[in-house]
Amino acid sequence: MSYFINIETSTDICSVALSQDNNVIDFKENHERNHAASIGVYIQELLNNNNLKVKDLAGVAICKGPGSYTGLRIGTSTGKGLAYQADIKLIAVDTLQAMALHVADNFDYCCDKNNCIICSTIDAGRNEAYTELFDIQNNCIKKCEAIIFDENSFNDILINKKIIFVGNAVDKISKIIKNENAIFINDVLPSATYMAKLTNKQFLNNDFVDVAYFEPFYLKDFIAIKSNKNVLIK
Repeated sequence: MSYFINIETSTDICSVALSQDNNVIDFKENHERNHAASIGVYIQELLNNNNLKVKDLAGVAICKGPGSYTGLRIGTSTGKGLAYQADIKLIAVDTLQAMALHVADNFDYCCDKNNCIICSTIDAGRNEAYTELFDIQNNCIKKCEAIIFDENSFNDILINKKIIFVGNAVDKISKIIKNENAIFINDVLPSATYMAKLTNKQFLNNDFVDVAYFEPFYLKDFIAIKSNKNVLIK
């Protein structure tokens, strides 16, 4: 039985969850962009409310991005400080993968799940978004990249498969892509509550990051994807 603190700060949402193995047992979250002021308070409240101390934790998980430069820096520095103070493991969880896993576990939008792809997104301004593609088993089939959306984006996939779009770029993407095979879920946003399963899996696999040297995945460069050069998935 292992306890973890999970910290998600890749967007405007400040989210901290306490998990036991695969399960979230308590969490705190706000949408007020006050990450620096909230994280430490939330961590202490979660521990106090569940009669735990920092030394009882097996590890602390942080979101590795992509996302807000400031948010990621705050979450990473907090996680590093906690891991160093308590001499526990530091785990870096892919924000986009965590959202995709939540969708695969909790939604049923495809009758033929083998014909569905999940596209996790994080808004990057204008018509740009960070995206990563996963199959229904949460295997990454297209690594994270920043793209500029147009009406033809992902047409080569959408002709044969359904794409379930989630994340905080969904609203603007739904106004650009008009395709019956595109499914938009508006209420799946980055959250520490989605991290628990990946945190526990990485802990059991000894998949840790170095407290001193780890840096978040900012992905600053943008790639404009033309309609005839989209990801090819058959």
